[in-house]
Amino acid sequence: MKAQGSVFKYGDNVDTDVIIPARYLNSSDPAELATHCMEDIDKDFVTKVNKGDIIVAGKNFGCGSSREHAPIAIKASGVSCVIAETFARIFYRNSINIGLPIMECPEASKAIEAGHDVSIDFDSGVILDNTTGDSFKGQAFPEFMQELINDGGLINHIRKNQ
Repeated sequence: MKAQGSVFKYGDNVDTDVIIPARYLNSSDPAELATHCMEDIDKDFVTKVNKGDIIVAGKNFGCGSSREHAPIAIKASGVSCVIAETFARIFYRNSINIGLPIMECPEASKAIEAGHDVSIDFDSGVILDNTTGDSFKGQAFPEFMQELINDGGLINHIRKNQ
């Protein structure tokens, strides 16, 4: 499993309220949530993000409430992976549960800049900044997590394997 795209870069402590503002939580429709993704931290995100693009952030990405709406909005916007120095634990689990690939890699988080073209190999955990040629080693996804992500999340995976 691989991903490649252009980078949107954010700092530390990006909380779920800026990923998907609470005023939009009256909907659970992924397409609707995607239209408001990141708007309180980056008003241009929804007009500039393309399928396959990558978010790179600092420490504690996804902190705040435990809502699944945040990773759903990111995934529905077309983002193929979020790379961060660290993730809030509930966001990490929610991301895997809904099929959004995420990777912790402090070195990549610090070095990769907005607009860089990045490739990720989920089998090996290798993150390549195609813009600079730098390579980073993130945590490879175990096979069972790749299956969850490929199946579109935990619920779809369970349905497929019943």
